Amino acid sequence: MSPETDNQGSTGLNLLAEEEARLDPTDFTTEELQLLQRRFGVHGPQTRLAQLFTKGVDQLEPLRSNTLERLRQLKPVIMRESSHHRVNPMLVTAILFDEIQHSKPGEDLPFIAHSGLVKTHGPAQLAISELIHQNRLPVEPSPQEMAWAREQLLDPVVSVELLVGKMKRLKQELGLPMGMPLNASNSYAEAKAIATLAYLHNGKLDYPARVLSYMQDPELHGLIYSSKRSQPYMLI
Repeated sequence: MSPETDNQGSTGLNLLAEEEARLDPTDFTTEELQLLQRRFGVHGPQTRLAQLFTKGVDQLEPLRSNTLERLRQLKPVIMRESSHHRVNPMLVTAILFDEIQHSKPGEDLPFIAHSGLVKTHGPAQLAISELIHQNRLPVEPSPQEMAWAREQLLDPVVSVELLVGKMKRLKQELGLPMGMPLNASNSYAEAKAIATLAYLHNGKLDYPARVLSYMQDPELHGLIYSSKRSQPYMLI
């Protein structure tokens, strides 16, 4: 290969990289949205007012500190399960941060969970259907099995295990590579895949942008990749 041809190839790769850098992985085409709607039942974004409220909640420092402390306690199970299932631990942490940060008061109380007033439970805000998807519950569970399932979802450790299992399941359903975690900084394709996984977890179109933003949060990065030994999670 001549130097001129080599230079042309390098220029082409650089232009491609620059083009990818300009693309927003959280932008979904009409065709992509229609496909995801048919297969997974996702929705549009939250209302503008709800989005503003969410941003406002993120500015509350005491709430953020409490959320970070809960994640710090969950770090061992996040790292263990993410490594075992080849899921990006920052994706798991970002989802947990969002769900814990924006959970409603009292949602984690057993009597609220068993009342049937709320459909999702625990730090990861998962529904009973996820236990069915992961073959931990029959397709038509009995009332006793439903009660057991709610207790499982309320357990923080089980909640993380199920969330990582959900990411693994969705990766498989989307035909994504299973042998390695996705990394948004590797390529536009991997960033798009992560955005899609986040979208399918929550079902709201504004959710992927929040999750990708949290994945770049310096405090969350420090929490997950710090060498400081985490304390084991204890239920009080």
